[in-house]
Amino acid sequence: MSEIDIRPARFTAPEVQLLVADALGDLSQRYGGTGDDTPIAAEDFEAPSGAFFGAYLGDALVGCAGWRAHGEDAELKRMYTSPSVRGRGVARRLLAAVEDSARADGRKRMILETGDRQPEAIALYTSAGYERIEDFGYYKGQAGVLSYARTL
Repeated sequence: MSEIDIRPARFTAPEVQLLVADALGDLSQRYGGTGDDTPIAAEDFEAPSGAFFGAYLGDALVGCAGWRAHGEDAELKRMYTSPSVRGRGVARRLLAAVEDSARADGRKRMILETGDRQPEAIALYTSAGYERIEDFGYYKGQAGVLSYARTL
């Protein structure tokens, strides 16, 4: 496999929006509905309140993830890798880039929401040192929601 390049990406870029649509489609298949109704604005992923990254295989965008400010924490959002590159460490590299960016911004903790129908995401986060926390955010209190955090 060619080298994966992790680099900043604009959340509003057409190729990013296509990948985000794939991510939402995946979530919709797992949970129904739109997949995720969490309010997100493009500005959430722009300095000083956040950042967004893409994983590129050549010119093809094959993964994405970003962070946005959530109080003093950084919140991981829109973490997704294309099925064609899963199992090759792309998600772990994206997660590291997002964490490094948030740490460089002075954030002390990364938080995230996921769901109980995403065992591969849960495995990634727990293997990267994330621990369960009290639920927060848009889906707080709903069945199947799992919230995690890691000190940066």
